[in-house]
Amino acid sequence: MTSRLTHLWRLLTWGRILARHGALLGIEQSPVAPAGVRRLARIARLGAFLPKTPDYAGAFEKIGPAAIKLGQTLATRPDLVGEDAARDLLRLQDTLPALPFDKVKAAVEQSLDAPLDSLFQSIDPEPVGAASVAQVHKAVTSDGRTVAVKVLRPGIEAKFASDIETYEWIAAHAAARGGELARLRPREVIATFKQWTLRELDLRREAAAASELRAMMSAEDGYVVPEIDWKRTSRRVMTLDWIDGIKLTDRAALEAAGIDLKATATTLVRTFLAQSITHGFFHADLHQGNLFVLPDGRIAAIDFGIMGRIHRQARIWLAEILYGLITGNYRRVAEIHFDAQYVPAHHNVDEFTTALRAVGEPIRGVPVKDISVGNMLDGLFAITREFDMPTQPHLLLLQKTMVMVEGVASTLDPEINMWDAAGPFVENWLRDELGPEAKLADSILRGARILADLPDLVRRMELAYPKPGAAPPAPPLPDIPIGLDQGWRYAVAAALGASALFLAQILTQI
Repeated sequence: MTSRLTHLWRLLTWGRILARHGALLGIEQSPVAPAGVRRLARIARLGAFLPKTPDYAGAFEKIGPAAIKLGQTLATRPDLVGEDAARDLLRLQDTLPALPFDKVKAAVEQSLDAPLDSLFQSIDPEPVGAASVAQVHKAVTSDGRTVAVKVLRPGIEAKFASDIETYEWIAAHAAARGGELARLRPREVIATFKQWTLRELDLRREAAAASELRAMMSAEDGYVVPEIDWKRTSRRVMTLDWIDGIKLTDRAALEAAGIDLKATATTLVRTFLAQSITHGFFHADLHQGNLFVLPDGRIAAIDFGIMGRIHRQARIWLAEILYGLITGNYRRVAEIHFDAQYVPAHHNVDEFTTALRAVGEPIRGVPVKDISVGNMLDGLFAITREFDMPTQPHLLLLQKTMVMVEGVASTLDPEINMWDAAGPFVENWLRDELGPEAKLADSILRGARILADLPDLVRRMELAYPKPGAAPPAPPLPDIPIGLDQGWRYAVAAALGASALFLAQILTQI
């Protein structure tokens, strides 16, 4: 087990990296930051030559692959971090330093247990993209098909494991402080994040996810998933069809090709809703670097390492919440939050309805570019605090992806109205799922399942079996000792405070 000293050293090192890249200047200049934290930020950059503008991409890249994932998410939200910062963070998506090709060749041959020339006629030694976890090369197979070959970076598993272990340590100490930090359930959040990353580090899992999504979305207009070459796929190597399209990052090329950007933005929103609400299985890493537009206007997705699932009851709740917000039915939205146990039962549903209205009404029917995201987030955070709403780790992946989709869609069409784009789809789906025919079919299925489960009914009741649709159990949490002497507690509290204020700076453009 990693020592406390190692964890604290990593945390302080990350703070030093942020400071040297100018990423903590906002904290130094913020009047709301405690004097001790401002002093710590100044000390962290002593002796450093700061860039003229904060180099967020460089800081995240230096910290490691987990931080890069955060930066990729923020790159989709220029409305949160500003145009300059978002443009800088785009560098994290596919332009990281590449591995030498001899290491790539050795990794492919070892992983596929065959000489490279027996698998491919040719493979371009220059990667088409180098990301935090893997890099991709264009190749031609021995039977003449053009493909993309994705290869994991050597040592990436160990790097992720060490960083996440420190995240767990930080989260354990944050949760032990109680109060607002405990309500945010940092340990459960990091445990869920750990599950995502472990799946992403096995390319066989990614290949299986791509294959499942391809079959699932085959009937959807406007969306393409490349086919997997299973013969040339293993835990550390994945081969799939080459996508010949224009990246969503290249707006000038999209316009030159005559692509209808407004229609593309609407298609992106619609196909994401089809994945998450209709099928309950969705691509959860939809930043611009993972999306292409084909010459016929269809959207093609790549990079299926992070996928999300939602069970049927949660999908119905999600659709009803979206539709309630679209139509202004805040009472129904509030009732769903109580039914799903997102709000503790001792609170008043009428008061919660009023609180939702205060946040929802100012943004209904308003284009994304005209929404004050700072005011909206402030209202939402106030609601979660006032009504003691704990963080729901099983919904974090969906929430993250919805933020990404909104950000990407608004870069294509700043005038997009997310309510208008989502409304017809959600309404039709609810009509199909909650109509009389669907209810009858559900009743028959429920009756058959109850009969089949009757022998176990008493046992389930005794074990306080949760109601259908309740949140799934959180991942197991590691046993992390909390005890620290006063000096260590001060150092950890200062470092945690600086980290929290840095994130606040990013999200509110201090």
